[in-house]
Amino acid sequence: MSLLVIRGLKKQFGGLVAINDLSFHIEKGEILGMIGPNGAGKTTTFNLITGVYAPTAGKVKFKEEDITSFRPSKIAEKGIVRTWQVANLFANMTVLQSVIIGCHVGGRIGFWQAIAGGASVRKKEKVVEEKAMRMLDLMGLTGFKDALSKHLPHGLQRRLGIAIALCADPELLLLDEPVSGMNPEEIQETMALIKKINKEGITILLVEHNMRAVMGTCDRIVVLYYGKQIAEGLPKEIAQNQEVIKAYLGGAARVA
Repeated sequence: MSLLVIRGLKKQFGGLVAINDLSFHIEKGEILGMIGPNGAGKTTTFNLITGVYAPTAGKVKFKEEDITSFRPSKIAEKGIVRTWQVANLFANMTVLQSVIIGCHVGGRIGFWQAIAGGASVRKKEKVVEEKAMRMLDLMGLTGFKDALSKHLPHGLQRRLGIAIALCADPELLLLDEPVSGMNPEEIQETMALIKKINKEGITILLVEHNMRAVMGTCDRIVVLYYGKQIAEGLPKEIAQNQEVIKAYLGGAARVA
């Protein structure tokens, strides 16, 4: 049984078809890469999977359940969580506060409970804070817990985004360009962390423009080109696929 199944997915904005007849699957425990030039439809696909957009046609199934019409909050509760731009969402919160917000995605402490307070709420808050600190430690951010999120260097903001997503207990984690803007050392460290997260039992869908990172990390790769899927296979197969080379790099070089 595949963890996630996409069948005949289409998204149209007026006269623009952003995604057209997209079908692929993700197996439990794997890292699936999704690549393609700017405008290929990668972010739109993320938005369709997580309920931000409703598809024009097609189905999204998670653990054999049709989640196509589910709200983003319900999809997150089911176990599909994505990363966001931290600087936009948590700019004026501390690093620790930002991760704690991620821990509340599953509704562990309700709004009125928090207002009322009480011993049970304080106990839950302590558990949540301890969990948030574990996520910060995992991502190498413990020393920055009291810093404002907006003051983190770009590379650490990317890691913070992953820590926030992890605190929501994802079964399927969607990573949107996790090493964008990083230097080679930061890229190597972050990709090693992503592999570690995967070994802990979290399935990953990875969108990334850094081909070295994709080829060295993903089990399989799906290639999009202007909303259409043009290839799917192992990294070495994608690197030698002439249609991918022509579409993705204009035939100038190999995808490696």
